[in-house]
Order: sequence, then structure tokens, then C-alpha cells
Amino acid sequence: MKRTTTIASIALIASSAFAGAAAAGSLEDTTVEAPVFTPAATPVAVDGDWTGFYTGLQVGQTDVDSDSGNLDGDDTSYGFHAGYDYDFGKFVLGGELDYDKTDIDLGNGAGDVDSVARAKVKAGYDFGKTLVYATAGAARADTSVGDETGPFAGLGVTYKVTDRYTVGGEVLQHKFDDVGGTGEDLDATTISLRGSMRF
Repeated sequence: MKRTTTIASIALIASSAFAGAAAAGSLEDTTVEAPVFTPAATPVAVDGDWTGFYTGLQVGQTDVDSDSGNLDGDDTSYGFHAGYDYDFGKFVLGGELDYDKTDIDLGNGAGDVDSVARAKVKAGYDFGKTLVYATAGAARADTSVGDETGPFAGLGVTYKVTDRYTVGGEVLQHKFDDVGGTGEDLDATTISLRGSMRF
């Protein structure tokens, strides 16, 4: 009897221990959730369409020389521009007005060039985010000896940083005959950097 009680006690302790272990650590499979990854934001592509209005500022250098060699000078120029472009697909046509303020001493007491205003026609090729163009039109130089109107032509390039903001550069060659009735013909070259907002 004593032996049967001992075996029964051992069996009861063993079954209790097993039941406790089963309760403490379930034998069921635990589910581990996979971490949720948020994809990085896709950069917004810059639109290659150049149709629309724009306006901005420019700064550059203007160099003036006379055909006779008696007059010359150069100085920083700065100003603003506004225009409109129409994109036909690969060909872009546009118009622009711009104004540069400067203070170029022509030497020999001939006075100063104070500003240059321009009316432009532009024609260019659409490379997507880059527009390369030729431009020409009429320019009016304001000098201390009188105002003079003459033709100009040049080349430019514009790059879209975003759909709204562009940067670029332009080189223009001007011709002014008989400035202020002095008999002097002036050639002016302007190199400028430009920044614009498009609408």
C-alpha cells in the first residue's frame, strides 16, 4: 500500500509539472508579423512643356566698342525680363521684353550708356528640361548724349530646375549707328545669367 501511494504521488507530481509547463509555454505556433515598409516618395518628374508666361531677373556684363576705336567701356548690367513661350512639340516660339540697367563710361568725354531695353522674338528647340534658342529684335540704348535704337541677335539656353523655376544664360550682340548724332557707331555685347519663374 505504501509503495502504491508513492507511485501515485510521483505520477501526480509528474503530471502536474507537465501541465504547468504546457500552460507556461503554449505549444501552439506563435505568429510573427512582418514589418511594414513604407515606400520612399517617388520624385516628381519635371514637365518638359515650355508653354506659358514667365518673368525674372538677370545680371551680367556689357561691353561697348565703337567702330572708330575712339569709344569703349564695360560694366555690370542687371535688370528684369518677362515673356511668353509656346511649345509646338519640339519647336518653341516666344516673345520677350527685357530691360538692363548699367553705367558704362565710353571715355574721351563721350558720355555714358545708362540702360538698354529690348523687344525679342525667340525660336528654340525643346530638349525636355532644356531649351536652346536663338533670339533677335530691336534694342534701345539710353545714353547721356541721346537715345538710339538698333538691332540685336543672340543665343540662349534655359534649364528647368522645377516646373516653376528656370535658370539660364544669354549672349547678345547689338548694333547702334550714329549714337546721339555723334557719328559714332557702337557695338555692344551682353553676357548674362538669368533666373525666371514660370506660370
